[in-house]
Amino acid sequence: MDEKTVYDGKFVKIKEQQIENNVWEKIYLHGGIVVYPFNSKGELLLVKELRPHETPKLRLKPVTGIFEDEYTVFENANREMQEEIGFKAKDFEIILETKSSGTINNFQYFVKATNLEKSKIPNPDGEESIQEILEVSYDDIIKRLLSGEIAYRNSYLGLMHMALKEKYKI
Repeated sequence: MDEKTVYDGKFVKIKEQQIENNVWEKIYLHGGIVVYPFNSKGELLLVKELRPHETPKLRLKPVTGIFEDEYTVFENANREMQEEIGFKAKDFEIILETKSSGTINNFQYFVKATNLEKSKIPNPDGEESIQEILEVSYDDIIKRLLSGEIAYRNSYLGLMHMALKEKYKI
């Protein structure tokens, strides 16, 4: 019941496993980090990012990145913020942690970051990939998501989790 690697790329690994008469395909995605940086006014900093390999090519998103195993959750969060928005945070809270296994295998941390201070490091995707940084109220983002103005993406899952906890006082 060993898994055989079929493809091993930078972000994706595909394996096959024979169980009885069936061949099961398994996709392993690199872990991810999603950061919700809030400024001192309680606004969420979002990134308008150019993604030439996606449709549409321009997307509005929280700070996101690949989870690098040699760093802690909060070190990963700070590195991504420093690369994408030029800030780091003093305070963090893990909002949500997801893990999927089976056909698609992946984990993701969703982190709230506050008490921001300027700190920039080079963006490995190129500085031109970040088109704009927007400061948007938390309520406005939730309304835009619910109205469909902003498309639901996995990167907003943690915000929706926060909104539900707030609504139901959990």
